[in-house]
Amino acid sequence: MSQLASSWPNRARATVSTIELVNETIGRGFAWLTLGSVIVCFAVVVLRYRFETGHVWMQELYVWFHAMVFTGCAGYALKHNAHVRVDIFYSNMSTRNKAWVDLAGALLLVIPWMIFTAWVSWPWLARSWRINESSGAADGMPSIWVLKSMLIVMAAVLILQAVAMALRSLLILSGREE
Repeated sequence: MSQLASSWPNRARATVSTIELVNETIGRGFAWLTLGSVIVCFAVVVLRYRFETGHVWMQELYVWFHAMVFTGCAGYALKHNAHVRVDIFYSNMSTRNKAWVDLAGALLLVIPWMIFTAWVSWPWLARSWRINESSGAADGMPSIWVLKSMLIVMAAVLILQAVAMALRSLLILSGREE
């Protein structure tokens, strides 16, 4: 038992590092879709106002890219503390109190809410996959299930990052990390 107690901090740190590397990689990868969104949006504007033509699928594509960035980078944003929050009290708290808030937030808010999001989204997503759903607009994007799948990706990356937050908080609360 004492060997288990002495090895958990190292395993916890390794788990946190792995999760954060995964979310960093995923976030940086999805962030490139921002450039795609800007380029496609620019093309839509040029086609519309210079050549008086356009395509619905192009208009939908840059919205898809934006939505994929928002959902795919959610874990990255949580890792970097970039989500919107009212920081009136948290910023003035001690490291230990911040760890308590982060632990409670991860275990009581983020993880349950993302499990609920995935659970509620799953039937809707499964139906979309099954029928190979496409845009309701003429000339719209095919395979809308790709976009809908991003809800599950978002839930997964946020759950992973919440686990990392919880583990880091436990390390801090146990005095094994600053």
